[in-house]
Amino acid sequence: MKSNQSLGGLRSFTKRSEFSVLIGLVAIFVIMSFASPFFLKLNNLMNVLQQISRYGIISVGMALVMITGGIDLSVGYIVALCACMSAHLTTNVGMAWPAVLVIVLALGALIGLVNGLLVTRVKLWPFIVTLATSKIVSGCVLLLTSGMPIHIESPLCVLGSGYVGPVPVAVIMMFLIIIAGTIFASMTQVGRNIYAIGNNERAAALSGIRVENTKALVYVICGTLCAFCGIVVAGNLHSADASLGAGYETDVIAAVVIGGVSMNGGEGSIWGTLIGAMIIGILKNAFILLRVSSYWQSVVIGVVIIAAVTIDRIRTIRKAK
Repeated sequence: MKSNQSLGGLRSFTKRSEFSVLIGLVAIFVIMSFASPFFLKLNNLMNVLQQISRYGIISVGMALVMITGGIDLSVGYIVALCACMSAHLTTNVGMAWPAVLVIVLALGALIGLVNGLLVTRVKLWPFIVTLATSKIVSGCVLLLTSGMPIHIESPLCVLGSGYVGPVPVAVIMMFLIIIAGTIFASMTQVGRNIYAIGNNERAAALSGIRVENTKALVYVICGTLCAFCGIVVAGNLHSADASLGAGYETDVIAAVVIGGVSMNGGEGSIWGTLIGAMIIGILKNAFILLRVSSYWQSVVIGVVIIAAVTIDRIRTIRKAK
């Protein structure tokens, strides 16, 4: 009986979208291990994971937003603002690190709340709301920094530049957030409500789910994780400026979509976004190790996103039949 259940679980897993993505990750990993003698070196692998952690953390929040059928284009700019705010409060104001941590996380949550309220209460399109928010936040970063970098030395820097043995603290934090996000999405009532809203918002509302509050919550979570990522990035560089976070929204959306989250909402997993983030990180590392022009990075990432969205669309059409 147990063997039959195990086989049934295995068959169910192989039918999931994350399984094909996992196969793709393994294939890329094997190819790179032969293509470059430096790829499997511990320092390189830890460096890849450190780079992945920057958008792997945000991917958890973005996945929750996209599962509800929304999107957040302001994530990179929130990272930049929160990184610069942590540096400003530490260096220019002289504030203690616990207060800096609370204020910066609250700032990210506040921006997420504004996004969520505009989407749920004012009924604006998430794309337009977060696009506008990104412009506002970008201007706030420039006003805060006057376009100049701010140096930072703080115990908070350990989140970005610290190590536990050979493993960066940022990588450990990413895995903890992925685990917490997976538990939240799959094992709590709120998490199940998020999927229900993405599948059919009207039906979710009729079943008693507080749709507006739940949708606002996912934007708050996303904003908070962006703030935490900003602290990590600033700690890693021991500096913050307005250019931090540039292009993060592309990498994060790519990781989430590649990881199996449907653009139509209601489908996908948090741990799948980690696989997507790893694919993006390894591809970027491959360009460096193989000495391919960085100009090709945008081309390849764009092609990968189109391929992932196309596969998602085909899968959605087949399910509808």
